[in-house]
Amino acid sequence: MKNHWPILVVDDEEVMCESLAAWLREDGYAVDTAASGRAAVDKARQRDYAIYFVDLKMPGGMDGIETMMQVRRLHPEASIIIITAYATVDTAITAMKEGAQEYIVKPCNPEEISLLVNRIIKVKNLQRENTILRKKLSRKYCTHDVISKNARMREILALAAEVASLRSTVLIQGESGTGKELVARAIHNSGDRAQKPFVAVSCAALAETLLESELFGHERGAFTGAMQQKQGKFEMADGGTILLDEIGDISPKLQVDLLRVLQERSFYRVGGSEEVRVDVRVIAATHVNLQQAVAEGRFRDDLFYRLNVIEIRIPPLRERREDIPLLAAHFLERLSHELGKELDGISEGALRLLMDYNWPGNVRELENAVERAMVTCRSRMLSEEDFAFLALNGAAGKALNFPAGMTLQDMEKQLIAATIQRAGGNIKESAAALGIDRSTLYEKIKRYEIPR
Repeated sequence: MKNHWPILVVDDEEVMCESLAAWLREDGYAVDTAASGRAAVDKARQRDYAIYFVDLKMPGGMDGIETMMQVRRLHPEASIIIITAYATVDTAITAMKEGAQEYIVKPCNPEEISLLVNRIIKVKNLQRENTILRKKLSRKYCTHDVISKNARMREILALAAEVASLRSTVLIQGESGTGKELVARAIHNSGDRAQKPFVAVSCAALAETLLESELFGHERGAFTGAMQQKQGKFEMADGGTILLDEIGDISPKLQVDLLRVLQERSFYRVGGSEEVRVDVRVIAATHVNLQQAVAEGRFRDDLFYRLNVIEIRIPPLRERREDIPLLAAHFLERLSHELGKELDGISEGALRLLMDYNWPGNVRELENAVERAMVTCRSRMLSEEDFAFLALNGAAGKALNFPAGMTLQDMEKQLIAATIQRAGGNIKESAAALGIDRSTLYEKIKRYEIPR
């Protein structure tokens, strides 16, 4: 994906500058030009170029060495190649000492330039792949790793960075697939608990009795099959952070237990009589509107107020469409390493299609869509045809037709079936889109005999 490595050519000789840029563009790179060192620094402030070709002798008070030093202050990872018609040992040594990666002499050989850039890009690809793999293995994403240029998201990330080192409880609310766990991990990894454990628990995945044991642990003999003492997630997270995902789905009894933990910072293992004290930062996440759940009596108001010390509401992807091209390019780059399939990018037509789609599954659905398109793509560029399945999903959502005389039950059945189809059979996303609990959705699927 050569377009992901933009290049800036800096030379006051217009013919030389445009010739070098033309050679690089023929190789498939995105290339900008600058006629002076000051113009180059201004462009570097606006964009992070991967490689800079900088002429050594330039008028205007800023030569190639000074330009390189200014650029490196802005972008320490940039590769800078000094080009000159006045090759001496002293200038070569000076250039290398100040951080130039290469030093080449005019007139430039196009083949030499191509080989040089190809070698640098290979190294950068390996470095980026290693960074991606390290982050994936450790899952250590910080607030600056979250991709967004949306104003609301930037406010959220600024707030997350501010509260990262506090012990205050954070409540993250947002639709399924918006990245609640990613934000929770970013908060943990940006604060002073970053070197301590981060433990995530899905409160919707387990029955009440199992979840109680999972959170607080149990003593030997506490129930059938409890052959030995077991630590719970709260103990495992001691000193660090615990993420209580889908907190809106927990039972009334566990709501009481959690309230005590938040108030006292202590609990008892299941079947135990010894109080266990922990120092844990609690982050709760949910797709359920907890204020509404409190109003309806499904969630304790005192627990809600304990959780809602710092509130973060993540907007759905359809409300921050300017992030779609950024996220799609990020997923394309990351998945190209995982799938071993190198592509040049996403066409304008495909990006328009992605921008027009409603994304009921949010960022998670976008990631899955990019992966599916990459797997089936037969060219070097993802096109509209590669995302045709999204148009079908969108059509499924618009195909609701309620003729006269249809009963309310029939309408509900058709709406649920269309929502499940649009979500690709994902019950969690379907329930979120319909605004009901998963248990309620399962009951309706069974009652109406809806195929998944």
